Amino acid sequence: MSAFETHMDQISACRLCADRFARTKTAHAPRPVVWLSQTAKVMIIGQAPGARVHESGRPFTDPSGDRLRDWMGIDEAKFYDRSRLAIFPMAFCFPGYNAKGSDLAPPKICATTWRASTLALMPQIRLTLLIGGYAQSWHLKTRNVTDTVKNWQKYDPDIIPLPHPSWRNTSWIKKNPWFETDLIPHLRNRISEHI
Repeated sequence: MSAFETHMDQISACRLCADRFARTKTAHAPRPVVWLSQTAKVMIIGQAPGARVHESGRPFTDPSGDRLRDWMGIDEAKFYDRSRLAIFPMAFCFPGYNAKGSDLAPPKICATTWRASTLALMPQIRLTLLIGGYAQSWHLKTRNVTDTVKNWQKYDPDIIPLPHPSWRNTSWIKKNPWFETDLIPHLRNRISEHI
């Protein structure tokens, strides 16, 4: 077994947050959902799996995934081809809901435990999409998603920061028309170079 395969087995078996998740409103068990390979050239780094992804075991199996694939200009077959595209969220498991029914933040222990060692095993990545504030804060040390995404050219060609593709961000997209007129065509061009 290769070092990469051993590492993936360790991620799949991770139960660092079992007690934390048991105390959430959903009282669920950990289920790490990552989509990695040593051949993919593009990596998507988002926040954490949602409840639907927790159930399906496949990343972005929700309306956010539909919107993200549209932004990227690719179909599901290409999106779920691990040899082409890696999906590596800031936290591997659904964090659960708080008492009000809102998503909990991704536990930082996941990133501090797994990010550096996993990225070290994937030097072939040529383009990284940083989706949302958690990913951008960790990797770029930025604090404001709008400012970070608006200044996307600063990180090009290796990184493209994006807002989260959630329906909750529809008003953000309408308020920032440059996102669809300038950044999305560039994103699609960069994706087509590697997928």
